Amino acid sequence: MTANVFFVDDEKHLRTACSQALELAGFEVDSFASAEGVVDGIDTDWPGVLVSDIRMAGTDGLDLMAAALEIDPDLPVILITGHGDVPMAVKAMRDGAYDFIEKPFASDVLVDAVRRGLDKRNLILENRQLREALTKGTRLENRLVGQSLGAIKLREQITQFAAVNADVLVIGETGTGKEQVAQALHELSGRREQHFVPVNCGALPETMIESELFGHEKGAFTGADQMRIGKFEYAEGGTVFLDEIESMPLDIQVRLLRVLEERKIVHLGSNTEIPFNVRIIAASKTDLRDAVSAGSFRDDLYYRLNVLTVSIPPLRDRLDDIPLLVTHFINQEGVQFDRAVDDVPLPEMKPLMLYDWPGNVRELRNCVRRYVLGQAIELGRPDNGEKVAELNGQPLSTQLAALEKKILQETLQKHGGRLKSTYEELGVSRKTLYDKLKKYRLGNLDNEIGED
Repeated sequence: MTANVFFVDDEKHLRTACSQALELAGFEVDSFASAEGVVDGIDTDWPGVLVSDIRMAGTDGLDLMAAALEIDPDLPVILITGHGDVPMAVKAMRDGAYDFIEKPFASDVLVDAVRRGLDKRNLILENRQLREALTKGTRLENRLVGQSLGAIKLREQITQFAAVNADVLVIGETGTGKEQVAQALHELSGRREQHFVPVNCGALPETMIESELFGHEKGAFTGADQMRIGKFEYAEGGTVFLDEIESMPLDIQVRLLRVLEERKIVHLGSNTEIPFNVRIIAASKTDLRDAVSAGSFRDDLYYRLNVLTVSIPPLRDRLDDIPLLVTHFINQEGVQFDRAVDDVPLPEMKPLMLYDWPGNVRELRNCVRRYVLGQAIELGRPDNGEKVAELNGQPLSTQLAALEKKILQETLQKHGGRLKSTYEELGVSRKTLYDKLKKYRLGNLDNEIGED
């Protein structure tokens, strides 16, 4: 089915003139002299718009609209009305019509209405596909949402590492979802039936962190009125997640290193060694090598932790995942706040895909939460106005660059990251493709994108 406009009118001259105007505007048109057979070409996946006159012999436009909306209630239907039919058309809009055009009308009025209707239809179908992808996704895909190369690689790495009983270091900017990754590693591992214990090293006072991690005996210090087991002991058989490990004091780093090497703890105020069996997942928002160079993190602890490393890509490097993430968060926040919320309109989605998201997925989720609660979508930094403007308000060079990046991302994803297949389909040289991938920061060419 190639036509994206069905035009129905029993007046031959009007049908011919309107079909020609729509075709000149770039639309594929099928014209009909009556309502007969029109709905046979309509289904829930049809990416088109129905345009129909109201008054026709046989089945009129209102009955045709009712039949079409019974197939798909979200189908845009545009009615053509005579002067006396306007009240009827207004009522029809309450019954589900998208728009109506009063005779006589200029061709650009019809073209504009059809274009808006198709924009709405495309958004509806895209959101249906996103929801279908979320519904069909595995548990891991629904925890770490995305279809970009970066998201796919991240899930593959988690699946691989989860089966290995070794400690893991997770690196990612603030808001990228380091705890989500840690929970996924735990849930896919053989330790899933035991505790997952998160510890925010940056939120614990220096005087308390040793007791929190390793436990203490009664009377070990002022206020220790009773014995307390630490996080490592509590998580026996499970996983301890040490978030913001870069903020851990150096003296505690010394003790943690010994604990990781010997797999034994000693309560504060005791000399008894207690063996434990937990998996350690540590996370940092900065490159620990820089912290080692600055003297704020021990090199021996870094090398002990850096056995298996997961690097989470920032949201700005996987902007194609934003529509899927927005749909996912609308579903989640709608349930949490008991609100039925419409999908984000296309004009409001475009700025989201141009923003650089310094707060990453957390910032996007908060943005969607405000939307679910009835507030306008507002992006964080006022100095980023050029990036958050709609594409059609940008200079031509910016629009072309955004389009070029999108084509590269989609073609790479289509070919599973294989460069040869990508540059052959795009008709460019290998060097040209490399240069463009570097320009748009579309991945580590040595490690993330493979040749055929």
